[in-house]
Amino acid sequence: MKTKIFITIIGILIFSGSIFSQATIPVVVNKAFKEGEKLTFNVNYGFVTAGIATMAIPQIKKMSGRDAYNVVFEVNTVPSFDIFFKVRDRYESFLDTEGLFPWRFTQHIREGGFSKDYSAFFDQRRGKAKTTDGEFDIPPYTHDIISAFYFARTIDYSNMKKGQRIRLQNFYEGKVHDLDVVYHGKERITVPAGTFDCIMIEPLVKEGGLFKNEGNIIVWLTDDIVKMPVKVKTKVVIGAIDSELTAYEGLAGKLTSKK
Repeated sequence: MKTKIFITIIGILIFSGSIFSQATIPVVVNKAFKEGEKLTFNVNYGFVTAGIATMAIPQIKKMSGRDAYNVVFEVNTVPSFDIFFKVRDRYESFLDTEGLFPWRFTQHIREGGFSKDYSAFFDQRRGKAKTTDGEFDIPPYTHDIISAFYFARTIDYSNMKKGQRIRLQNFYEGKVHDLDVVYHGKERITVPAGTFDCIMIEPLVKEGGLFKNEGNIIVWLTDDIVKMPVKVKTKVVIGAIDSELTAYEGLAGKLTSKK
């Protein structure tokens, strides 16, 4: 069973040119999140709470001379589940606070007897990614999967129709991978943190996600300016896993979707 849970959403390539100046750095309007946000989720396998996941922005740090959100995503199985399959996964990304593209990405996976460590430094000025596997050319402002997800929270879905796709990409392990996102409309759902009006999206993940799956992944985001992730449902080899929001703090705006 793979429990690398959560949000696998998107990466993007929307700008051109491999060397930028202060004048050409993209600026993304972001009212969805800020430093200090922390989201906590129960990771449920059937009727059992198998783990706890957190997504947090504990601080802003300097990276390559620019301010960057330090984003940390962690998944840990609970002690009672460790005897079956122990998970200690940690992902970390440093997102430029203006452009929401990454400067650095790290991945530490510990799942049962499997372990993996991966890192990438994005030299956005030179169009290079220096990774655990070597150095690679990258398109300008290429995203990792974490920065891509946070960028996705700034997208306006209000005029999209059911079935409409956003064609996006992300960089992982030496390659740029396609990652389409399908919009599936709206739904009101209840999780431990409350009842919310949500939009539903499906990331069509190929590589570089935060968990491996054998089926579709559906993500519920609050239908407001924050677009806070509320629930993720995915199929795995031996069943399905739900990740549901239990607590939140440090939001950038008001949750007008909460009922």
